[in-house]
Amino acid sequence: MPLYEHVMITRQDLSNTQAEGLIEHFGTVLSDNGGQVIESEYWGVKTMAYKINKNRKGHYAYLRTDAPASAVQEMERLMRLHDDVMRVLTIKVDAHEEGPSAQMQKRDDRDRGDRGGDRGDRGGDRGDRGGERRERR
Repeated sequence: MPLYEHVMITRQDLSNTQAEGLIEHFGTVLSDNGGQVIESEYWGVKTMAYKINKNRKGHYAYLRTDAPASAVQEMERLMRLHDDVMRVLTIKVDAHEEGPSAQMQKRDDRDRGDRGGDRGDRGGDRGDRGGERRERR
């Protein structure tokens, strides 16, 4: 069966348990139609780049699935009809990557306190700016 990855954004008004309940609900819809959820991740509440339906934030969820196209179409149809789901993105992939998604790896790095890319001394980047101040007129 084809492999898919889905990202879903739900309304910020929902609690964490309600958002995770939606993941389980759509997983059962998929399994009832002959597919299966390989892995699901709840990414939490994140700020969006622009407002969607007057919401600035949303609950993000990620699903890796193995399902026939008809099951994915039915799940997407129900997602788009659901009032709490704001956006859905589905991508067909050749193979699922092992381990957590890039979003969860980023969160793990933050939890450990790692800082990506030490900037070091910035003094040498700018060169001499001249010692004199310009007067305003």
